[in-house]
Amino acid sequence: MIETLHAPVILDIAGTTLTADDRRRLSHPLTGGMILFARHFESRAQLTALCAEAKSVRPDLLIAVDQEGGRVQRFRTDGFTALPAMRTLGELWMEDAMRAVQAATATGLVLALELRACGVDMSFAPVLDLDHQDDATRQSVSPVIGSRSFHADPRVVSLLAQSLIQGLALAGMGSCGKHFPGHGFVSVDSHVGVPVDTRSLKAILAQDVRPFEWLSLSLSAVMPAHVIYRKVDSRPAGFSRRWLQDILRDRLGFAGAVFSDDLGMAAARVIEGRPVGYTEAALAALEAGCDLVLLCNQSLEHGGRAIDELLDGLTEAMAQGAWTPAIDSEARRAALVPQSAPLTWDELMLAPRYLEALARLP
Repeated sequence: MIETLHAPVILDIAGTTLTADDRRRLSHPLTGGMILFARHFESRAQLTALCAEAKSVRPDLLIAVDQEGGRVQRFRTDGFTALPAMRTLGELWMEDAMRAVQAATATGLVLALELRACGVDMSFAPVLDLDHQDDATRQSVSPVIGSRSFHADPRVVSLLAQSLIQGLALAGMGSCGKHFPGHGFVSVDSHVGVPVDTRSLKAILAQDVRPFEWLSLSLSAVMPAHVIYRKVDSRPAGFSRRWLQDILRDRLGFAGAVFSDDLGMAAARVIEGRPVGYTEAALAALEAGCDLVLLCNQSLEHGGRAIDELLDGLTEAMAQGAWTPAIDSEARRAALVPQSAPLTWDELMLAPRYLEALARLP
């Protein structure tokens, strides 16, 4: 088995328990995390056992999920609280700003405490995309973002996101702002197509980038968009050194971890008009400045062949000197794994701060 000081791959598993193939992949030295979806959940007890089993294979594994609230909430039964969509918090802001701030903190706290009680380390939240509106219809330009966004105003987005981040942090959980530098201005869904934003860099920096700039010290991680910003770079942001190094790192001073978005998405499989495989996409993301690369929903396809292809491909690239593991990237990954012990679910049901947070949800 190879030895490495950098485990960049975040992968998924087949079902609600670990198979032999899941265990083999999780124990691979290039595997640093596991992402969960609704199909991995039957009950809290099962989820807790699954996370414990995964940690027994890899104790420092980062277990993550998209538990934003609203329509993107993977776990929502057997005691999990139905969390508000971020738009709900933005609408509350227009009525009572300080109540909205409290509600955002409460949302982050409830989200994180419930996940951590079951062994999940991190949620890919908050969404920092702006809810750009079509002037004619007054509907969201981006259907895939829509109600996942707090607001169209970057100041409102930033203040509510800061409050949600505080709630996550109170429970010992990090945060991940997405989708840098902003997915809200394009209508194409990057899961199925390649969105192109034709605005100038000046316009993007003045609007969509603002939350990432203002929260650069607060965010634990950032996830770039699979969007091409044509006037800035011919590559999607997640494959662009200009976006990730020159702008995110150097200009905004962001020092946390950078995740690629899912490399299985359609927009991640084309670079400069040319179709690419999983390994080439991962290498492009890592070279551009991503610390970690996600490959989601592939464990059920052809026996997880795409996951093995990626792990084998990165192993070969490292052996041939085409990719060099980054110690700094591994340190950023490790920093996302919570250091404090979580409350158990039974303890959580009696915790005064949790109960107060529930009462403050909108």
